[in-house]
Amino acid sequence: MIESLYIKDYALIDELDVSFSSGLSILTGQTGAGKSIIIGALNLVLGERAETESIRTGAAKAIAEISIRIPDDPQLRAMLEDAGIEPSTTLLLRREVRESGSRAFINDTPVTVSVLKQVGDLLVDLHGQHDHQLFLREEEHRKVIDALPTVKPALEQWQAQYVTVQTVKSELNRLRKREAELTQKLELSQYQLKELEAARIDADEIGSMIQEMRLLDSAEELDMKAGLVASIGAEAEPNVMEMLARMEKALLDLSEIEPGFAPFHQEFSAAKISIDEAVRYSERYRSTIEHNPARLEYLRGRQSELRRLEKKYGKTPEELLVWMEELRREIHLAENFDVEISKLAGRLEAESARLGLAGKELTQARADSGRQLSAALVEVLATLGLPYAVFEVRQETLAQPTEFGASDVRFFISTNRGEAPKPLAKTASGGEISRIMLALKSVIAREQRLPVMIFDEIDTGISGAIAEKVGQTMRALSRTCQILAITHQPQIASQAHTHYVVAKDERGDRTLTTIRPLSAEEHIREVAVLMSGESVTDAALTSARQLIARAVNA
Repeated sequence: MIESLYIKDYALIDELDVSFSSGLSILTGQTGAGKSIIIGALNLVLGERAETESIRTGAAKAIAEISIRIPDDPQLRAMLEDAGIEPSTTLLLRREVRESGSRAFINDTPVTVSVLKQVGDLLVDLHGQHDHQLFLREEEHRKVIDALPTVKPALEQWQAQYVTVQTVKSELNRLRKREAELTQKLELSQYQLKELEAARIDADEIGSMIQEMRLLDSAEELDMKAGLVASIGAEAEPNVMEMLARMEKALLDLSEIEPGFAPFHQEFSAAKISIDEAVRYSERYRSTIEHNPARLEYLRGRQSELRRLEKKYGKTPEELLVWMEELRREIHLAENFDVEISKLAGRLEAESARLGLAGKELTQARADSGRQLSAALVEVLATLGLPYAVFEVRQETLAQPTEFGASDVRFFISTNRGEAPKPLAKTASGGEISRIMLALKSVIAREQRLPVMIFDEIDTGISGAIAEKVGQTMRALSRTCQILAITHQPQIASQAHTHYVVAKDERGDRTLTTIRPLSAEEHIREVAVLMSGESVTDAALTSARQLIARAVNA
């Protein structure tokens, strides 16, 4: 149940903090007093659309917050745990609206508005002033049936299998389309693969090829220059190495007489060693030089071929190798489409059969739940002044199944003895729709065990004795869940366990909305006001006491 509601800087509300009790809480007040503002704030904190226009003039943000005691519900507990919220016996749902957007919190933990709405949907059913008009739209009828706990599992099973079938269908269509595309280009793909395979592409080949070509192309120059270095050896004339040896000996002798020559001797000796090694390496290297014009010509042709392929296909050698694998797969697929399509078609047939079974189970679950709902609904309608009501839930097979099943749901009703049921959307009057909606909410509340139900003028189109019966039904329903209801009917207000009055308050140059609970005597007077207006007569007070006494003693 909602234990308290806090609103700050929302529309005409400066700051409002009100506690609620269990049972039936009735809110009354003059038209325009701000009852719809309170409903708007409740909608806001339950995750509905936030409007920046709702921020009170001059305020930075609007706040709506409810403290709600929750049942031990596994689905709710799992939802809270997924959002990182420690489950507790009481939740604090909060919504803040700024010019830049809105923020949502549960127990001071930031959550998305989607999570806030999902949690709110499990805890509160808020019926707005015009929501009963949804009943006149036949597409809403299926939603009513599918929300029942006895139908939900079958619907979820259908939807999961429906997604599977659609996925397989899409894959089969994609494969057939791909078959047409690949068949058209099969000859081209085969030619391209043959050309690339003939080129024997090696990703590492380009670098080594360039190096080898450079060496082959420079063979004569390498041989000549290496020979020049080697020519200063022992067989040369003059013998450079012999001259260097004599110079090294002279520097050694000088350093022994004059130490200042010692560093030069050391450096010269090191240089002579390096020169000697260069000569020996050059002599050995000349024997390894390859003079192979034929090989050079082959490599040049190979390089030209690879560059031609790169230019032709706009890909590097590495990318050409990857593309070759893609071509092989496409060609294999094109040559084996019959097998692949046959496998997928077989799977589609099997999954479609499973979908058919799921559809039968869903249709049966809707039929069983529809009969149960109809029986319960007729029982409640009898207490609401429709003793001869007949209500039927009918299904019609769809030409094309949807994600919601292979059949659609329509409500039929007859409210007069001897009349055959006709489509609800075409036959029910405004007052009947209000009663049917209340009856439906009563049955669903018992089925789904919702902790809180909020009615904003569900009594549209009814009055007198029927209004009293509506009030009695709401009071009876409040034994199983908390009811908050806005009404202008004294017969309904008289049924309240707690009565609140909503009023406008002029403070300085501002108009503000307030709400307060009434005492027992104030409750009687407010019911009398609803009967006779602001000029309350003794007769109205007497009638109010009688109405309230009947409610208490019922």
